[in-house]
Amino acid sequence: MALRAAGRTSLVDSVVEQLRTQLTDGEWAVGDRIPTEHELAQQLGVGRNTVREAVRVLVHAGLLESRQGNGTFVRSTADPAAVLRGVRHAGAADVLELRVALEAEAARLAAARRDTHDLLRLRAALTTLREEGDRDADADLAFHLAVVGATHNAAFVEVYRFFSAQVHEVLVEALGDGEMPPVDIDAHEALVAAIEAADPETAERQARELLRAPMETVAALTDTSAPANSSAPSNTSPPTKTPESTSPTESSSPAESTSPTENR
Repeated sequence: MALRAAGRTSLVDSVVEQLRTQLTDGEWAVGDRIPTEHELAQQLGVGRNTVREAVRVLVHAGLLESRQGNGTFVRSTADPAAVLRGVRHAGAADVLELRVALEAEAARLAAARRDTHDLLRLRAALTTLREEGDRDADADLAFHLAVVGATHNAAFVEVYRFFSAQVHEVLVEALGDGEMPPVDIDAHEALVAAIEAADPETAERQARELLRAPMETVAALTDTSAPANSSAPSNTSPPTKTPESTSPTESSSPAESTSPTENR
């Protein structure tokens, strides 16, 4: 795909998007060195400072890598921002299902690997959650980050941090809704107790139980088909006003059905 001159509005954003498209469309492969700032500036019709800033954005996003004296190289063609945008567009139920999958395994690993520092951090997070109230999304997220941190799995921690922004947004929206159940402090306490007891199975079960009520509430709030389905049978079977409809065998015989008193 040929690069085109950028417009005058939001030049850096325009350049970022065009370079991002080059990467995600496979125009540049992993390991390739991209054109120099001067070359990109000429193709895009912008100044070198604009190109430099756009490249810096993509380096920070993990798509490009600057090597001193060698230029800028493609580090990844998978755009983390695109993944986040996809998660952001997902519904609360989808995000909660993702949380169950991540946090149940995190709880199991945390119970098997936690150390004294992890336990102190968990207890402190639990205390904050109690003090800040049962509808504080920041305190709740901090608690779950402490659980994930106790896994001592760097990849797990990074993945959870990657999704934590979306989890936080959903928590803020859900916990701010009067119809959502409050955070179950006792369930959080039970999870910490299981991790302290080094009981992976119980910790995993408690993590799932902790999210059961929010999932059921979201399912109930988003299930708009149930009332319509439950009323369908009554619509297809209206109350009868004539004796003929109460006797299928009689309805096949018109002579008999017109004289219901003779059947008695």
